[in-house]
Amino acid sequence: MPEIWRKVVDDRNRFFWFLHSVGWLGFAAVNYIASLMHEMRDIYVFVVLLDAYAGWMISLPMRLLYQKVWNAAPWKLLLVVLITTYFAGGVWTLIKNWNLWEIYKHGYRPDEWISYFKLTLGSFYIMLCWSGLYFGIKYYQMLQNERQKSLTARTQAHEAQLTMLRYQLNPHFLFNTLNAISTLILINENTTANGMVTRLSEFLRYSLDKDPIKKVPLNQEVQALKLYLDIEKVRFEDRLQTSFELSGQASDALVPSMILQPLIENAIKYAVAYNEFGGKISIKAHTFGNDLLIEVSDNGPGTKLINGHPADRIGVGIRNTQERLQALYERNYSFVMSDNEPSGLTINIRMPLEKGD
Repeated sequence: MPEIWRKVVDDRNRFFWFLHSVGWLGFAAVNYIASLMHEMRDIYVFVVLLDAYAGWMISLPMRLLYQKVWNAAPWKLLLVVLITTYFAGGVWTLIKNWNLWEIYKHGYRPDEWISYFKLTLGSFYIMLCWSGLYFGIKYYQMLQNERQKSLTARTQAHEAQLTMLRYQLNPHFLFNTLNAISTLILINENTTANGMVTRLSEFLRYSLDKDPIKKVPLNQEVQALKLYLDIEKVRFEDRLQTSFELSGQASDALVPSMILQPLIENAIKYAVAYNEFGGKISIKAHTFGNDLLIEVSDNGPGTKLINGHPADRIGVGIRNTQERLQALYERNYSFVMSDNEPSGLTINIRMPLEKGD
């Protein structure tokens, strides 16, 4: 929509004057075309223009009256509309007849005064149509305004929900990391401790700098995951193994920031931390048609699943991820949990394939 037209539509007062003037010009045009069919003299065009101008002027007080009674009871509003339009139609008919006799018939005067109000019913119908259009357009504008308010409120609530879900960093991760750094300092592993602090600061900077509403390329998300995993590897050493397999097109695909971190944290908690021999976490991503497919799997003990859902209560990380996907994509996504072979848990995520600029 051109900017000028958008300004006209958005400004209710300006939009009224535009429609009001265009409507009466349309009335004049229709009447002029009708006069050509009846072979009226050229002077009749002035009669048509004066009639349209009179209608334009008479309907303005009707607008002011309708604004005053807008919140009245429906039956009162209907009564006001009928009385007003009939009165306005009568005044307009008088003016139209006078214009016709004075200009087109060179000062003709009828024998009876009642003739001045001849054809009042037709004028009444036209004024009634004007009133119907006025109320219809005004109600439509109110509906659109309420819809816009509702959409804005839903968007704000949606963004607030995403922000809340996005910033739910597990305090256990920070506690364990700081505790590991403290332990490294006590045993004089200062170099390792310094490297861990550096990775932690980079990870936290990434998590805080990225807008929770916007999306980031998957390769950036993976770099942040590697920072997180490097921190955890200081704690678990060789017990934590990782692998990444990303296709070229999947690497550039846009995903919600920090969408995979809760799943990785969940895998570390259940597949690595309580396993004497540790575990392996794999992240794979590729595209299929218009979808991005991501797989996160581990070789831990897994969990009992019923129809793709854990038999026990799901953890915060998995629920967080599901809620974010639901908020962002509504029904255009899937989140499926399945058993990994020979052991462990696999989570498959499907989301729309979106590419960055």
